[in-house]
Amino acid sequence: MMEQNEILSRVDHTLLTPTATWEQVKALCDEGKQFGVASVCIPPRYVKRANDYAGGLKICTVIGFPNGYATPEVKVFETEDAIRDGADEIDMVINQGLAKAGDWEGVLTEIKAVKESCKGRILKVIIEACNFTQEEKITLCRVVSMSGAEFIKTSTGFAAGGATVEDVRLFREHISPDMRIKAAGGIRTFEQAQAMLEAGADRIGASALIALVK
Repeated sequence: MMEQNEILSRVDHTLLTPTATWEQVKALCDEGKQFGVASVCIPPRYVKRANDYAGGLKICTVIGFPNGYATPEVKVFETEDAIRDGADEIDMVINQGLAKAGDWEGVLTEIKAVKESCKGRILKVIIEACNFTQEEKITLCRVVSMSGAEFIKTSTGFAAGGATVEDVRLFREHISPDMRIKAAGGIRTFEQAQAMLEAGADRIGASALIALVK
């Protein structure tokens, strides 16, 4: 079993519930600093305050979340706004309808536009794997690999399914060698987190792991 602190160093400690308050986000930041997580992943509304409050802690936020069907222009504006507020990492949701229709060029163009708006910050692309067939997921691996994004991410955590070891393995097989994987959605134990990392994930999105340590 990997050491808990080794796993936590790869965790995006997450609070994305619609009812999240600043007090809860503040507590999340405190835990993030205490346990040495990779980042805290929080709603865009709190990025500026969290950045001011928790200097030195990496702040991640979400774009086009959780459905992904905003226009590319809106996603670009959201990204620019988040970067201005001090976001270090951006997790965006793809336009799933374009992917379902096989408009891979449209999917790619949108991701590239968001990547450009990141101004060198890390971009993670959420494909919501549970909504796609094996073939579609393989194509999405290729599309995301071509986009310039740093990570492909399994899930929002707000759909019917979350991360699976099978999907992480599939991604690892079909993404470019320099691309990384974030597994998120339903990872509630250190055993599950370790299984994802062993399957090839580089980052874990989780809201429940630090509570287990405490």
